[in-house]
Amino acid sequence: MPLFINRDQIFAHQVHLLEHKLRTKEERILELETENALLHLRLAECLGKLRKAQEEEADAHRCPGHGSHVQKRTQAALRKILTEVQVLKQGLRDVFAVYLGFSTELGLQSKELLDKVAEANSAVQEHDSHMHSLRSHVEMLEKSLQEEKEHCKEERLRRKVLHNTLVELRGNIRVHCRVRPILPFDGGLSCPAYVFGSALSEQVIRAISDDTILVNSSKAGSSTVNKMFDFDRVHGPEDTQDAVFEEVRPLLTSLLDGYNVCIVAYGQTGSGKTHTMIGSLAEEPVNPEDAPLQGIIPKAAAELFRLISEKPAESHVVEVSVVEVYNNEVFDLLSRDSEGAAVGTKRDVITTSTGTSEVTSLTYEMVQSPAEVMQHISSVLHLRARSSTLIHRDSSRSHLIVTLTVTSKSPSAVALARRLQSVQQELQRGSQKEWWSPRCRRATVSRAASPACSPYHSPSHSPCPSPRPSITQAPMRTKLQLVDLAGSECVGVSGVTGPALWETSCINRSLSALSDVLGALAEQRPHVPFRNSKLTHLLQDSIGGDAKLLVMLCVSPSQRFLTETLQTLGFGARARQVHRPPPRRKNAALKLK
Repeated sequence: MPLFINRDQIFAHQVHLLEHKLRTKEERILELETENALLHLRLAECLGKLRKAQEEEADAHRCPGHGSHVQKRTQAALRKILTEVQVLKQGLRDVFAVYLGFSTELGLQSKELLDKVAEANSAVQEHDSHMHSLRSHVEMLEKSLQEEKEHCKEERLRRKVLHNTLVELRGNIRVHCRVRPILPFDGGLSCPAYVFGSALSEQVIRAISDDTILVNSSKAGSSTVNKMFDFDRVHGPEDTQDAVFEEVRPLLTSLLDGYNVCIVAYGQTGSGKTHTMIGSLAEEPVNPEDAPLQGIIPKAAAELFRLISEKPAESHVVEVSVVEVYNNEVFDLLSRDSEGAAVGTKRDVITTSTGTSEVTSLTYEMVQSPAEVMQHISSVLHLRARSSTLIHRDSSRSHLIVTLTVTSKSPSAVALARRLQSVQQELQRGSQKEWWSPRCRRATVSRAASPACSPYHSPSHSPCPSPRPSITQAPMRTKLQLVDLAGSECVGVSGVTGPALWETSCINRSLSALSDVLGALAEQRPHVPFRNSKLTHLLQDSIGGDAKLLVMLCVSPSQRFLTETLQTLGFGARARQVHRPPPRRKNAALKLK
């Protein structure tokens, strides 16, 4: 391509030179034509003098004395005129010769220029043909690349579906990881807010693929750290809140299919857990469909009500509860005082007769839109324990658990029950067969004592119940638990003192208890220490139960927090090793085949 541009420049320069020569010769021809016109004027003047001389000569013939003198004058004038005429003729011949030379040279140069233009046109056509072939080849390659991308996308989706199916069959806990961007405080308090060049703020954590994270550091003590961790999904710093939620969205469909769902954000203080779960507008009662930086909780509420809107009207009821675990105590944040103001009331966690964990006297608020969900959550966020540390100026000091309980009704099952009852009544009216059970003593006594008792009596008036219980549709209740854990931290790094030391101790002990529970489940120990902490006791049904559990690891990419990041990634690796029985649906609805 550069060679073709140089040739065009050369041709353009030659054309410019030839045009300049042509203009010069045209100016010269114009000068010669002007000179020729002047010579013609002088010739006309000479011819006029010659005619005058001839007239004087005629007069001299008429006057012989005076004629000789006039004749001499006339001959001298004629000789002078002839000399001038000869000079003019010679000048005209020279002008004509120059004109012919200019014309010949101009013709040759014009022919040469036309040949070069034709050659340039041929080269341009050849270049256009080559460019057209290259363009066609590029289009073919782009089309092939697009097809390969579509094929790769389909294969990745297929692999993802198969992987999710395998994970669901194996009962593993799904673990996602999100790497936040480098922030000003990653360099420490000694670094200005705009300086990121320090060794502490060096990026050592990178998302190298959709499911792999790389830890590469040469400043961790005396040895080099070079590890890779595989998770179900890895989000880099460039991934938006929408991209993160797209990987969570399918779990909400499972919620209406009869599965309990739990999403837990785990990570160090300042790693972006609250931003991921609630978003930057956490403390403002905004409409979840209008906020661009909303987190998983408002997006999940919006998606849940969107899915409910596609179901029959009034078939689902949604309730919200908000619980805080602070200093190993459970507080109901939606509880109200006598004046109606929200206060955190201490509650207890118990294990029911069915083996599930439950918070006693927990407050549930019925909601009918995602805006109401966020309104309730935003109204009690100020009650959550917060404190400023050297790592984060607004660090959460408690575990926040938002629970959306969905109660589903099945009109089709009710209709089926009525239909089966009507069929049963018709069979009773058309059959002489006794309806009671021969094993029922009261039925035998009643039949012997009352001869009037007949099989035509309605089962509702029977002295004993029917061997087949009446068909009624119990409501289906499923839970969506959204957990924003307090951040794990090192006291030496966070710089907490005084009463905050007890908070940090309770946070780290509860997270250690959570890690112990996962370790016990991964090793399939006979005893799992759920009751070592109120947090693990409260999440017992989600961690060790049959809920679909997703752990969102939030990590910092900087060298400063490498130790805490490795601890978080190790926690996620242990969580992936937990094998649980496949989740069971809680849908007890009857289906008519």
